[in-house]
Formats: sequence, C-alpha cells, structure tokens
Amino acid sequence: MNWLPSLIKACYFLAALLFILGLKRMSSPRTARGGIVWAGYGMLLAVLATFFLPGLYNVGLIAAAVLIGVSAAWWTGKRVAMTAMPQMVALYNGMGGGAAAAIGAVELIGYVRELALLQSAGGSPAIPVVVPLAPVELALGVLGALIGAVSFSGSLIAFAKLQGWLDKRFVFPAQRAVNLLLLAAAVLLGVLLASGHASLPLIAAFFVLALLFGLMMTLPIGGADMPVVISLYNALTGLAVAFEGFVLGNEAMIIAGTVVGAAGTLLTQLMAKAMNRSIGNVLFGSFGAAGGEAQAIEGAQKPIEASDAAVMMAYAERVVIVPGYGLAVAQAQHKVWEFAQLLIKRGVKVKFAIHPVAGRMPGHMNVLLAEAGVPYDLIADMDDINPEFAVTDVALVIGANDVVNPLARTDPASPIYGMPILDVGDSRHVIVVKRGKGTGFAGIENALFYADNTRMLYGDGQAAVGQLVNELKTLDD
Repeated sequence: MNWLPSLIKACYFLAALLFILGLKRMSSPRTARGGIVWAGYGMLLAVLATFFLPGLYNVGLIAAAVLIGVSAAWWTGKRVAMTAMPQMVALYNGMGGGAAAAIGAVELIGYVRELALLQSAGGSPAIPVVVPLAPVELALGVLGALIGAVSFSGSLIAFAKLQGWLDKRFVFPAQRAVNLLLLAAAVLLGVLLASGHASLPLIAAFFVLALLFGLMMTLPIGGADMPVVISLYNALTGLAVAFEGFVLGNEAMIIAGTVVGAAGTLLTQLMAKAMNRSIGNVLFGSFGAAGGEAQAIEGAQKPIEASDAAVMMAYAERVVIVPGYGLAVAQAQHKVWEFAQLLIKRGVKVKFAIHPVAGRMPGHMNVLLAEAGVPYDLIADMDDINPEFAVTDVALVIGANDVVNPLARTDPASPIYGMPILDVGDSRHVIVVKRGKGTGFAGIENALFYADNTRMLYGDGQAAVGQLVNELKTLDD
C-alpha cells in the first residue's frame, strides 16, 4: 500500500484543480452554475480521499458527521427562499470559520495534554521534551483559531441581522476603543499560546476573547454594509481553513482555504470600493454611522397609477429596470422579465441595472434575474449603465432604495455619503415600485422619491408589476 499516500495526494491535486477552475467559471454568469458543480466535485473527491489517509481514526464519527452535515445542507438548500439566501450564506460561512476554530482548539488542547504527559513521564531541562507541534505549526494553529473564531461569531451576528432578529446597528461610546482592546487582548493570549505557554484556562480565555471580538466588531455595522461584511468573513474563513490545513498537513485544506481567502479578499476590496470605504474602515470602523445633522428633504412623494406607468413605458424608447431587495421579497423577478419581454416586443430598448451591493450579498440580484431567465447581455453593471441614464426615458426602480439615493452624493451627514449609486435620477422619468413610504435597509429617507421627475407606484412588487403586465397587454389588444 505504499502507493496509497501518492494516490491521495494526486486526488488532492485534482480537487485543487477543480476548485480553481470552478472559481474561474464562477466569474461569469454564463458559466457560474457549471463552476459551482466543478468545485462541488472537487470537494467530494477531497473528502473521499481523506477517508483513506493512513492512521485515520474515529472514521465512524467522521462519516456520521459528514452524513449529518450533508443532509442538513441538502434539506436547507432545497427549502430556503431566495430572499433568505444571504443569511444562509452568512450562516454557512460562519460554520466554516467555526470548524477551523474547532480544529485549532483540538490541536491546542492536544498540545497541552501531550506535553503534560511527556513531562510527567520524566521530562526535565536535562531531558529534551518532544514538542507535539512544531513552533511554526503551533503559531499557524493559533492564528487560524483566532481568525476562525472571529469569523464564526461575526457571521452569526450578520445572520441574525439579515434574519431580522437584531437591530440593524448597536453602538455605545468608545466602542472602537473597546473593540481594539479586545483584539489586542486576544492577540496577546495568542502570542503566549504560540510561544509554548499553553494551558487549558489560557486556551479558554483566548477563544472567549476572539469570539467576543467577532460579536463586537459586527454589532455596530449597518444593514446597508452587509454585503461587505459577508465578503470579509468569507475571506477570513478561507484564511483560517488554510492555516489549519498547514497544522494538519492537509494539502486540500491549504489550497481550498487559500483560494477562498484570496477570492474573498478581492471581493471585499471590490465591495468596499463600491461602498467608497477603505478596508481599514471595514475592519475597525462603525460604518453606517452618520455624522452631523442630515439634510432636510423637500417636496412630497407623488403617486402614479399602474395604467399611466404602463403607457409611459410602452411608448418610451429606452427603459432601464433597477431591481432591489424588495423585488426578491416579492418574488417578482419572473413577472418583471415578462413585463420586459412585452416592452421589447413593442420595440422598447430594455436593460437591467445592477449595483454591486444591491440586495443582501454580492451577486444577489444577478442570481434572481438569472433564475427568471433574463439574458446576460441585458444586465449591466453600475459603471456601464450610469452614463446611459441621461438618455433613458424611464427608469423603473423595483424594491431598490439605498443604492439609488442621491443623498449619497449630496449629504455629508448621511450614513451612505460617498457611496457610488445608480444615477437613476438623471432619467427623464423615474417610476418607483414600493410597498409603502418606509425607509430602506440603511434606515434613511431617499431623496429620489421626492424628486420632480419621480412617481411612486405603491404596492407589493409582484402585484404591482403584474398590474403593469396586464395594462401593457391591454394596450396590445
């Protein structure tokens, strides 16, 4: 069986290749589904190969854990609504960080116990003690445990916020200083552990501080910044897995964690840029907080009937549809695409505009539109579509709020000031489909809704678009 280790390494190499190729295919909406399947096959191969590692014990428990995990993931994946997908991603991402932290905890506890056994068996300064983990492995294990624990607790708070179980923001005086002190204390204990001064109370205190820091870092974050948070914790989970892979000597974990960490870091940078924030502000700032007195919004919201809105768009030359989270809540993507097809048949040029942080996670709106069958060449990113709003006859906003709010450009006191937005206000006419007069996820008023060229079509997204469809069909009859 001397060939078995080589075969396992070959399987890990093939799995890594599938991870990388799958991730590459995920970069395009056209090939993203296939990329996920490829990466899934890579993970299946890596898991199966792991069962044949020499000296592996507790195989029954491992198999039971895998079976339970796969069953739970399959069941929840089938049942979860598209509107709840962001919080499911946050939860599963937290589980990955928690798993990495658990590996670090097991290794640290094993290190303490084995070292104690060796010393009780006769170890002394004159008799060298065989250290269970090499210094580099010990340091990486501690680092992976720290990052994984932060990602775990932080992702749970993100899940609770997205699920609506917690207020969007929780702040108190000197919060940033408290967070930095928690981080410094956790790092200090981590240094002590990595230097070999390990004990069970020290390990427990280390994890308590790391978990507490993850909680405290996420609590002050506003809902509008949740896409950045999800991307950040995704990157942290990947790094934690990679570090623990070094400790276990598992090539598949090292490569998979590195790929996820790199992809998550790039995505975090893109999301932070889309929110006009630095990475340092994402990590340590109470972003989403306003500074000063907000600008007063003049005017009133002006309603419009579905029949008038349908006529306006039926005889337009260009229409841009801007989907938001409200569209996801109403499950209106199929009706919206039906409406767009009717416009296209009338010769109207239709496009869909996607803000990088629209929805509750990166790519949320793209997935919804793809589910409805919207062709990819009709979907435009913010930078590509913004110059076209000036020559757009009607911009139809469905459930989007903060990503189209002009206060991001005009009000320094606004929580979203400086965030690049979709310039829908530059269109000749704007129609906003909205359930009521409430604020968006960031909790602020939207000046667009009070603009002279904006009309409000109140109602549930699917019902309102259904009315537009019926009115458009009436015009065609």
